[in-house]
Amino acid sequence: MKSVLITGGTGFFANEFVSHLLKHDICPRVCIFSRDEHKQAVMRQKFNNDPRLRFFIGDVRDVKRLRTAMAGVDLVIHAAALKRIEVGRYNPTEMVNTNVIGAMNVIEASTNAKVSRVVFLSTDKAYQPISAYGQSKALAETMFIAANEVFGEHGPKFSVTRYGNIANSTGSVIPLWREALKTSDTVQVTDPDCTRFYMTAVQAVDLVLTTIRDMQGGELVIPTLPAYRLGDLAEAMGAKMEITGLPDWEKKHESMNDGNSSDKARRMTVEELRCALAAA
Repeated sequence: MKSVLITGGTGFFANEFVSHLLKHDICPRVCIFSRDEHKQAVMRQKFNNDPRLRFFIGDVRDVKRLRTAMAGVDLVIHAAALKRIEVGRYNPTEMVNTNVIGAMNVIEASTNAKVSRVVFLSTDKAYQPISAYGQSKALAETMFIAANEVFGEHGPKFSVTRYGNIANSTGSVIPLWREALKTSDTVQVTDPDCTRFYMTAVQAVDLVLTTIRDMQGGELVIPTLPAYRLGDLAEAMGAKMEITGLPDWEKKHESMNDGNSSDKARRMTVEELRCALAAA
């Protein structure tokens, strides 16, 4: 990696990925592409104005700005997305504009800029999707895989990684419940028997780094992960449960691919969850 650009560059994954790159001096130029100037200022301060970092204000909906930001870049990590399932329920066109049109723009801009490799971060919700979020990510996956054939040997190599929510990531269940438990002994649970895959930030970073190292173009890289039951997570956090019911745009169990579902994966025990929470 000589120069890497990360879309959604101020998000949870990007912060973990950038921290790893800088700590191990892997890349001399790391470009942060995002639309939030405040988060960029916070990130700049967090990394002590590291001279290896470059900051670009921009939106993946703006292909012209993407082309400018990708000048001289040899690797793109596409992490930008609208991710809230309930937001997609009421704003599906916005999901399309960012997650689908934005993906098209990243493909076009990286090809025009003669980027060497592009890795797209996807989600288990893209497999047999029932939400606007999952549907938009599934279509984006298809576009990134197909781009290898469209542009052939003269274009970038495009690969996709697919996994579930990273534990303790922004907006995910663990930090939400931790915040609720500051003022109450009860958390809202859609269905205690729901299961979700468990992945740490370190595993997410390692998955992307391994994909970068090994990619030939056209891969859909899926890790093998344990899963947990929401009721067990609440018990591990010492919380009582208020059952709210599962909305029709959420699955009871998630799947990575055929035969790899969270209700069939190795189940984490309450004690394992307690240990994982303590380490997070």
